[in-house]
Amino acid sequence: MFYPPINPVIWLIVTLLDIYSWIVLAAVIMSWLLAFNVVNYHNNIVRSVVRFLDVLTEPVFRQVRRFLPTLGGLDLSPIVVFIAIIFLQKLVVWLYFRFPF
Repeated sequence: MFYPPINPVIWLIVTLLDIYSWIVLAAVIMSWLLAFNVVNYHNNIVRSVVRFLDVLTEPVFRQVRRFLPTLGGLDLSPIVVFIAIIFLQKLVVWLYFRFPF
């Protein structure tokens, strides 16, 4: 996302949220690749990537899943996390311009 020149702390927060959204997207794509047997989990590199993405995303997904109803095999937690990230980015920028420090 592009924002006008702002405080470096605000920029860092927005950038970290943006990076985390890419990590969530990578975790979702990797789970699809594993589910459709496009990649093999027994490959050491694939296993390392999956573990890395799980370590970064699973704690957040687990907290979101506590509030979502079970829908069988459908996991909506990444969508909720994406919406929360976008909301937090907009909120941080809005608060900065509303109440500059």
